[in-house]
Amino acid sequence: MVALKTIFKDSWDDFVKAHKVREVVDFEVRKVIDCGDSKKGFTVYDCDCGNLKIVSFRCKSRTCNSCGYQYQSFRADFVKRKLINCDHRHIVFTIAQELRIYFQRDRKLLNVLFQSAAQTISSWWLEQTPAEQFECGMISTLHTFGRDLKWNPHIHMLVTLGATGKNTPFKKSNFIPFAMLRKRFMTTLLFNLRNALADSPYFQDFKKLVSTLYKAKENGFYVFAYAKLTNSNEVINYMLRYIARPVIAQKRILKYQNGMVTFCYNRHEDEKYVEETIPVFEFLKKVIIHIPDRYFNMIRYYGLYAKPHNLTLKMKKLPLRHLRKLNLWQIRIQKDFGINPLKCTCGKFMSFFEIVFPNSS
Repeated sequence: MVALKTIFKDSWDDFVKAHKVREVVDFEVRKVIDCGDSKKGFTVYDCDCGNLKIVSFRCKSRTCNSCGYQYQSFRADFVKRKLINCDHRHIVFTIAQELRIYFQRDRKLLNVLFQSAAQTISSWWLEQTPAEQFECGMISTLHTFGRDLKWNPHIHMLVTLGATGKNTPFKKSNFIPFAMLRKRFMTTLLFNLRNALADSPYFQDFKKLVSTLYKAKENGFYVFAYAKLTNSNEVINYMLRYIARPVIAQKRILKYQNGMVTFCYNRHEDEKYVEETIPVFEFLKKVIIHIPDRYFNMIRYYGLYAKPHNLTLKMKKLPLRHLRKLNLWQIRIQKDFGINPLKCTCGKFMSFFEIVFPNSS
């Protein structure tokens, strides 16, 4: 295995000399390069026996394999507090390959993708009993990458299998008409994109593409549903796997030498194991294209999850004080590896001593 940080550190300066990159990309990559560098600051812990432990500052970037995992776990804990005590369904909304370039040219359109997926589900519920104005809960996260790292924006959504109405506290429903959702999602997305691109220089090309897509995609865009999630463990496993994960896991980077990077993946079509070797600059292009714009929200809440819940619903909550405790780095390490990093060799536990910042003398 090869750390993504190693590849960045070795090749990034040469890469930015040869390629134009977004400001946020350069900022995030340099954060990863400096992650864990004691010259950027550190915290000191001491023990009564005289031993010291220095813990360097981390970059906290989602692009970093190490910090990205911690961010992923933190977000999962945060979402866990919002969950309604009911069954959920994991749904994936994908788009036609011909549309991907529009989202790459203008990343603001990714907001339209979020909006269209949520409208597809909410509009179906509103039609069930118009007088009730049924509303379900939706938590959506954006992935811009496929297993092979190609630009492939799609939405992963966690949906409550039930909704609240004006006169009904909570109506359960395990039925989701996916044939209808596919067509509805395509129509909703193309309509919203048409409005968003009205003043764009690509508008005329887009109009022609819309006509082509309606002919070629008679069944709509692909909408896939995983099995029903019936308990908290299933929901937590979902969140850990799909929410805010790094673009590529470190274990998938197999080799880096002589300016070439080898990485692996299981091909989506048939789950066949594939190893791909490409020049390091091409690998960097594949990775950095998925770094989001600064302040772009990769997780969105809709319906019941976008506002205070009905008091008649029983909520699964994680108290804030416990959430903060889980977010401490030493608790995370103990949780994941079964080791308390602040336990001294003498058997006692170290305590905080001081923080040293980069400009400290």
